[in-house]
Amino acid sequence: MVKHQPLQVYEKQVFVSFVTGIYGCRWKRYQRSQDNSSRWECTWFLILCSSFLLLLFWAYFWLVAQNDFNEFNWSVYNRSGEWRDETVPLLASTTVGFSYITFLLILALFHISLGQQLNLYWVHKIGVLAALLTTVSGVVSVDDIWGDEWDIMLVSLQATAPFLHLGVLLSVTAVSWLVAGYVVHKERTNFQVMVLLVYVIILIAVYLAPLMFTCPCIMDQHRLKPRPDIIGQRGAPMLAPENTLISFNRALQHGVDSLEADVTISVDGVPFLMRDRTLRRTTDVGKVFPARQFEDASLFNWTEIRSLNAGQWFLENDPYWTVETLTVRDRSRIGNQTVCSLLELLRLAARANSSTLLNIRKPPPEHPRYRSWFMDTLWAVQKAGISQKRVTWTPDTDRGRVRGLQQAANEKLSVDEIRARGITSLTLHYSKASHKDIQEYLANNVSVTVYPVNEPWLFSILWCSGVPSVSSNAPQVLQKSQNAYNFIWITSDLVSLAIVTGIFCFQNYHMIRWRINGMHNCNPEQIMLSAVAQRSSRDVNIMKEKLIFSDLNNGVNSTEELSLYPENGYARYSHGGLSR
Repeated sequence: MVKHQPLQVYEKQVFVSFVTGIYGCRWKRYQRSQDNSSRWECTWFLILCSSFLLLLFWAYFWLVAQNDFNEFNWSVYNRSGEWRDETVPLLASTTVGFSYITFLLILALFHISLGQQLNLYWVHKIGVLAALLTTVSGVVSVDDIWGDEWDIMLVSLQATAPFLHLGVLLSVTAVSWLVAGYVVHKERTNFQVMVLLVYVIILIAVYLAPLMFTCPCIMDQHRLKPRPDIIGQRGAPMLAPENTLISFNRALQHGVDSLEADVTISVDGVPFLMRDRTLRRTTDVGKVFPARQFEDASLFNWTEIRSLNAGQWFLENDPYWTVETLTVRDRSRIGNQTVCSLLELLRLAARANSSTLLNIRKPPPEHPRYRSWFMDTLWAVQKAGISQKRVTWTPDTDRGRVRGLQQAANEKLSVDEIRARGITSLTLHYSKASHKDIQEYLANNVSVTVYPVNEPWLFSILWCSGVPSVSSNAPQVLQKSQNAYNFIWITSDLVSLAIVTGIFCFQNYHMIRWRINGMHNCNPEQIMLSAVAQRSSRDVNIMKEKLIFSDLNNGVNSTEELSLYPENGYARYSHGGLSR
């Protein structure tokens, strides 16, 4: 008599192996489990989610802070004395960390959807902690060096809120597949109902979120005010060395309406253009006058200043990653640039029929021109032949000595203070100029110039807010804003609702059909076994054994197969051998 031995056959689960293998290094079937995850692993899942949210915040901060990368590098330079593009390692580490944590989070969500036990591999635990601690240290460092920049987060939401809404809508719609799989494919429990309810509430909140937006760009285009004038701050410093003639010429070629420069007075009374306190960063003073490279720039005479090269540093450091785009002729011209005097700038502005905004740095008290700097500057304006109405300078000191020249305050003032000081224009950082403040200033005939505006999204916000002029390091990138968000919002909500509804219907129909087909010709033990929650227990194992022996005793012939659905695959028993 031949004995028929039952053979166990497993169906290949490539995707499950891929998910559990990368997440927890559990590549083999016997290493996986559908037991409930331990509290320890749930804690690591919460740490993973927290790291993702922190890195998402960190990545968004650097995305919108591109407007002020030059300001960040300048702040670091003032602390360290060395000019380096510190944003490169920060952006690289943020991109790598965010991508890594996002990938692990997606794998964890697939574990939950597939009913697999969470078991994060120890190498990944170290990686998650490293990413979390690195990000926290980065946040603390930026808060110390560049604390004022956090204001850009709230400002940027006026422009990015519509796009963030679309991103969140896409993510919530994609998560519906996991939620539907978790809710539909298992027996109903209170926790599943709670998960479904929370998801529906979040979905409705995302759909209706644009009703809470106060973005000035979601407005009727007929109410849109004229495009703001663009002021070339230090010329076009992304295309040529700042505060040089070639930089101002480039700015005029890109259609700026005014030119802005930083003015310092030399020891012999010649106003020249220099942003830094010293000449180290933007000239070759370290080679020509190595013993004086840390001296104040205003303590050099004009002959010494004029002998310095003011363009070679731009070609060597490539501060904006734009040198490769320059022609050979442009590089040659940049390499021969010298420090520009105020007189040269004003003559260029007069020929171009352009206005100028001058940020004058008063000499230190020990400077020989400390009491006559005003007359030195006024002499340059008069000699240049430019109309005094086209020259504006800050700060607004010595107003009693100024006749015909325009002066602007570079601090936020109340309307009463502005009237008391007789000021007609303000120059404000964009983080200090809210939409409400701008409207109040304009209503009282106070002109407002906002700086620095180097990204199109910020230019769009200020345009919609009615700002008359903006100061920019990148006049070549500022473009017109588009306003079609209301149509995009409604359309995306309807498409998302249709997709979510379709996913739940598909998952529910697929599960009902699977259950109907799986219950045909099943004895009571099979029905009870399929209804048992998927977990390893002694009762479940006894029920499986009972089902196996009852079917064998009932005489399963050689062509029939008995299929079970254990935790990790299919178990098939045949009389004739292995069936694939």
